[in-house]
Amino acid sequence: MQKGNPFGAHRVIEPVGVLPQPAKKINNDFSLIYDNEILVDVEILNIDSASFTQIKEQAENNSEKIKEIILNIVEEKGKMQNPVTGSGGMFIGKVKKIGNLLKNKIKLKEGDKIASLVSLSLTPLKIEKIIEVKKQIDQVIVKAQAILFESGIYSVLPDDIPASLALAVLDVCGAPAQTARFVKLNNTVVIIGAGGKSGVLCAYEARKRVGRNGKIIGIEYSDNNIENLKKLGICDVILKLNACDALLCYEEISKYTNGELADVVINSVNIENTEMASIMMCKDKGLVYFFSMATSFTKAALGAEGVGKDVDMIVGNGYTKGHADLTLDIVRESSQIRELYERLYV
Repeated sequence: MQKGNPFGAHRVIEPVGVLPQPAKKINNDFSLIYDNEILVDVEILNIDSASFTQIKEQAENNSEKIKEIILNIVEEKGKMQNPVTGSGGMFIGKVKKIGNLLKNKIKLKEGDKIASLVSLSLTPLKIEKIIEVKKQIDQVIVKAQAILFESGIYSVLPDDIPASLALAVLDVCGAPAQTARFVKLNNTVVIIGAGGKSGVLCAYEARKRVGRNGKIIGIEYSDNNIENLKKLGICDVILKLNACDALLCYEEISKYTNGELADVVINSVNIENTEMASIMMCKDKGLVYFFSMATSFTKAALGAEGVGKDVDMIVGNGYTKGHADLTLDIVRESSQIRELYERLYV
């Protein structure tokens, strides 16, 4: 086996000198496996929510057109990286082959079923066939293969949680893990998209952190998501607001908090133009966490400057130590969330 770069740079075709994520095209020829690669037979792709929303709009919600768009992206780039949003997703599959360098360094073995915890936007991928598109849960059933690099992270799928459910929550496991880091006792926390997949997990984790005197404010636009949130009982108040309307969001949160605004604002929606609502609902010296891949960081940075907001803005890093275990434990701890997610994602 040939020696590979730990970060996968040996798979980059163009431009030379960059890593796989920002690369325009990477090598997805798996006839040769490098000594530090893991070859996986892929069963399901979980497409990033912002990416899948954009693809559905482009395809006019037609499943065959969605298949065609995904196949074209992978054919052109060698990976599933949406050219509009720049984001990818993750996969689950069964380990087929482990490079010689890794065999004695990792506990993983051939035949193990795993979920990737690195983005499809940097993962070499070859799709033989798309079997089914599950439009409601952003998942695509495939016959495909992918490569994980030496630096890539993954999680062996647990026995006590169905694979499609584990994939769904692991796709966003960075969000509740970062929430656990940022939210403090007695904080007022606003979660935009609180009824979505990542939003519910963030609300649950924030609820644990703020204590009796803290407040969790959920912002949602979907009536179904609002009903789900009410049943879960993890928010102190749920406001039906369009997060693209920054002034209305600011006025409503200002009213609810008596002008104090939020200590922490978590943005987990999959649509554009919600940056200013996030910033304006946050108090000075507060923190805004942009988990959404639909975020324009140019709009956020220049927008905060434009309204004179002194807030810390955090990029939604999908990786935090222990993020997979923390998120799977939420599903184990909360029978209500598990019941909801099994209904939605299994």
